[in-house]
Amino acid sequence: MFLPMSRFLLFGFLFLLTLTSQAQNRRRNAASEPGNNGPIPVVTAPQTHLLESLEFNSSLLNQAVRYSVYLPPDYYTANRRYPVVYLLHSYGDNETGWIQYGEVDRVADAGIRSGELPPMIIVIPDGGKTFYINDYQSKVRYEDMFVQEFMPHIDRSFRTRASREFRAITGPSMGGFGSLVLAMHHPDLFAACASLSGSARTDETFAAIPDERYDQIFAPVFSGPAKGKDRLTLTWKRNSPINLARSAPEGDLRRVRWLIDCGDDDALSAGNAMLHIALTERKIPHEYRVRDGGHTWDYWRASLPGTLKFLSWSFMGND
Repeated sequence: MFLPMSRFLLFGFLFLLTLTSQAQNRRRNAASEPGNNGPIPVVTAPQTHLLESLEFNSSLLNQAVRYSVYLPPDYYTANRRYPVVYLLHSYGDNETGWIQYGEVDRVADAGIRSGELPPMIIVIPDGGKTFYINDYQSKVRYEDMFVQEFMPHIDRSFRTRASREFRAITGPSMGGFGSLVLAMHHPDLFAACASLSGSARTDETFAAIPDERYDQIFAPVFSGPAKGKDRLTLTWKRNSPINLARSAPEGDLRRVRWLIDCGDDDALSAGNAMLHIALTERKIPHEYRVRDGGHTWDYWRASLPGTLKFLSWSFMGND
């Protein structure tokens, strides 16, 4: 049965009126609910505490030097100043290696969170292939740049505790070499030094490096192309960690807490053992660690928690 057209239109109009009224009531109820009329809250993005590949312009090198920085978790919420660890990289790497392969931010976060480490700043500079020293021609003066320009730049740019008691240095391979040399040359700047698989060689093993390898890696820094004993230049003798352990003033060596750590399968284990012996013969206090492992990121990554703990021991006023 069909309704007349007039009644059909009347029912349609009443139906639409009911829907409109219900929608208006819902809008009024929503507008009256507490908290919905205020401004939309703004959530501040967390400040990152891992700054990668920053640049510092060096006048001594006449170029920009890249570096990465780890900041402790409370850096942006506290006004305190922090001790600093300079973490050097190995040959062929750069300022990102310790982040990508060494997981330094994860290790530091875990140590600080557990209370095993004090909050600290960790600085990772790009050392290129310089061994972190001044080259034999004094054209690439990396050591001078590091001490005279870079460290003061870090102290100006971040809230560091800018004194030797709160400063340490470490690194693997070439970075271990650089750590030893910088700390031995400048005991007034570092309270502690840890060398991981450091590039420590006697004069005899340095002179015996195969020519192709020597000319590619060592010649640009220590001597230019050379063979045998001709490689034992003044630059080598001044920067050899073993020679420095034998000849540096005893009082200078005693100012720094030393850690030597090298795997038993590492080709550099003999040189590190000789460094240990040289320090022992002069009765210089140090720690010497040998674990199963080779010249690898696996070894260095496993060493890092204990290394940071060793270095931070000095920050807490311990000898």
